[in-house]
Amino acid sequence: MATTRTAHTVWEGELLKGSGTVTFDSSGIGSQAVSWPSRAEQANGKTSPEELIAAAHSSCFSMALSHGLTGAGTPPTRLETKADVTFQPGEGITGIHLTVRGEVPGLDAEGFAAAAEDAKKNCPVSQALTGTTITLTVEQG
Repeated sequence: MATTRTAHTVWEGELLKGSGTVTFDSSGIGSQAVSWPSRAEQANGKTSPEELIAAAHSSCFSMALSHGLTGAGTPPTRLETKADVTFQPGEGITGIHLTVRGEVPGLDAEGFAAAAEDAKKNCPVSQALTGTTITLTVEQG
């Protein structure tokens, strides 16, 4: 069964001086302010498309890795994934770096790294972002 999730943004004004609000319609978790300065300079309490991509990518990757590890007979106790999405004004998103630390009983570092690489390649968000360089750091323990 396919699912569709929805968010919407209302933007007011020009790019550099305007601002907007992104609302998470499907989950109902609320709304967040967005602006060009919060995207290209400091967050100052506002989100950005890149932060939203980082949230989507870190959660999707974690789910894919958990699924792969469980399917291989070594379910994780804990996975902690950070996604750093780099935005360069005038160029766009120039890269995403995932860092995962995992506690996986019965799996050595090489096996964990291989599972993480597979999750990086095959999670749906990674696949949607194939036009961007995605790198990975793996830590176990």
